[in-house]
Amino acid sequence: MGTDALEQRAVNVVRGLAMDAVQRAESGHPGTPMALAPLAHVLFTRVMEYDAGDGDWPDRDRFVLSAGHASMLLYSMLYLCGLGLELDDLREFRQWGSRTPGHPEKGHTDCVETTTGPLGQGLAHAVGMALAEQHLRHRFGAELTDHRVFVVCSDGDLMEGVSHEAASFAGHFRLGHLVAIYDDNRITIDGSTDLTCSDDVAGRFRAYGWHVVELGEVAEDLDALEAGLRAAVAVEDRPSLLVLRSHIGYPSPRYQDTPEAHGNPLGADEVARVKDILGLPREEFWVPGDVLAFYRDAGRRGAAARAAWEERRREYARAHRERFDEYEATVAGRGVAGWEHKLPRWEPGTAVATRVASADVLGAVFDVVPGLVGGGADLTANTGTLVAGERALTPGDAAGRVVHFGVREHAMAAIGNGMALSGLLPFVGTFFVFSDYMRPAVRLAAMMRAKTAFVWSHDSVGLGEDGPTHQPVEHLASLRAMPGFRCIRCADANEVAAAWRVHLDGDGPTGIVLTRQKVPVLEGTAERAPAGVPRGAYVLVDEAAETPELVLIGTGSEVAVCVGAREVLAADGLAVRVVSMPSWELFEAQDDAYRRTVLPAGVPTLAVEAAASLGWSRWADEVVAIDRFGESAPGDVALARLGFTPEHVAERARALLGRR
Repeated sequence: MGTDALEQRAVNVVRGLAMDAVQRAESGHPGTPMALAPLAHVLFTRVMEYDAGDGDWPDRDRFVLSAGHASMLLYSMLYLCGLGLELDDLREFRQWGSRTPGHPEKGHTDCVETTTGPLGQGLAHAVGMALAEQHLRHRFGAELTDHRVFVVCSDGDLMEGVSHEAASFAGHFRLGHLVAIYDDNRITIDGSTDLTCSDDVAGRFRAYGWHVVELGEVAEDLDALEAGLRAAVAVEDRPSLLVLRSHIGYPSPRYQDTPEAHGNPLGADEVARVKDILGLPREEFWVPGDVLAFYRDAGRRGAAARAAWEERRREYARAHRERFDEYEATVAGRGVAGWEHKLPRWEPGTAVATRVASADVLGAVFDVVPGLVGGGADLTANTGTLVAGERALTPGDAAGRVVHFGVREHAMAAIGNGMALSGLLPFVGTFFVFSDYMRPAVRLAAMMRAKTAFVWSHDSVGLGEDGPTHQPVEHLASLRAMPGFRCIRCADANEVAAAWRVHLDGDGPTGIVLTRQKVPVLEGTAERAPAGVPRGAYVLVDEAAETPELVLIGTGSEVAVCVGAREVLAADGLAVRVVSMPSWELFEAQDDAYRRTVLPAGVPTLAVEAAASLGWSRWADEVVAIDRFGESAPGDVALARLGFTPEHVAERARALLGRR
């Protein structure tokens, strides 16, 4: 069999696998894998540089399937090219415990670069990967980093708002190693895209500063697809978009170019009919030996390139030892040995906004944690994510480590995740109330254990005059409900330093929640926070009595209110303990014995937090909270009028003790 005939049969085998897996699962999306099988074939066998012998090779090309519903396209290629899946995994598509879930999941399936499915997120994650690639290449040289990021996106991806933000960012920063392929099949679940959309996609991306090529009707032409991809790879000064007119469900006589091909099995009869058209036997999951050998050879093709990279890496280490050590720490997402000794410490008697303390922490450790790269969504200074004296990343100089994301919270969070998946330590900042804009990417970070630091300032009604539109109330409860997400609301500057150490020493994402207003540096946090914050809660102020009569739990700025209330209650002769609880998640992870030392059984407990009361029954008998939206007023006035004063907390404590 000639190469052309073998390749065409290989493409058709991919289509057969996609149809069979969806049919067996009685669930899934066969149409797009069928349409894009030739594109995937060209990418994995002719264009992309990777090595199946080391799927995590740092300088491999990345493939992101932003249209995650087409997961069988990716799973088929991972199996065929020897990237970790077996044929039995395809048979178990969408089943409990399988390695082939309905949408690709980073960390669950080998060689899946990022979790996709929520439309638009994959494209934005790919922008973050391309930003990380460009940053590392400009900072350390092409000897160590010189790869491409390929992303396949759908009509739905480009309708979602996050894709607009991400594409604008990528165009401005000239991410020349990013190649997006837009699958222009003109079909959504509801019907033709002209029901809802008449965008000039090519014109829009040109306006963003992208190199755009409208490939037209070449979805079945392997050579034309390769030529288009190679032309895009050759463009170094801006990202590229290839617009590919495809036909969903090709070549199904019944379902091609219909919504039914998007999200439903074709049916056994139609699968058989399509296999007849393609010249495939009707056998399920049929993969002939010559096709598998062809793909496995393609999977190993990058071994020489990887070996050459490893030699360059060894030579770089010999010639530039200090620079190489910095590179290694950067891509490993860790600090140099002893980095934590540079964390600042604050003494009581001063007042510091915790957002300011966060900036001070970043400034102190920036040179010893070289992977830290980030900034804010047009709020870099406001959120404490501007590192004084550090140069900004610009379109012409991506080696800078301060990133101005612009007013793009949706994309900023996803771009941060893409950077984290490339080994960096991204931090992204905005006002806490705008964490709503970031939530899809935050959720994906939690699923993937992406080490992204989400820095949220202006954390309560204490921010003041901007009023209820900017005053977060329900956000802490919402984020605490998210599995795998670590949220830390800092009481003072010393807790901020401890929170950053928790994030940098740990894995997975962290939300660091900070005040706009100044808060006092509390007595005891310099000594107790370094050990207490990693455990989620700790005793900050205690009486000599072995068992207190009352425990006050505070978070964030309300810890100081609890300390003040304790002094009021002490005048009544009451033995009161004050507990700082910066992180429910970290406290929940402790054993029962430790939790009992902090919150003794049978002791009345009152929590104080300028946020919604939802969930506090887990830890406290009662809570001073806010179950309404705030008011436009100076921050101290708003807090006082809503009950966050030592006197009111003491009054509530007396009432609790009276009822007990």
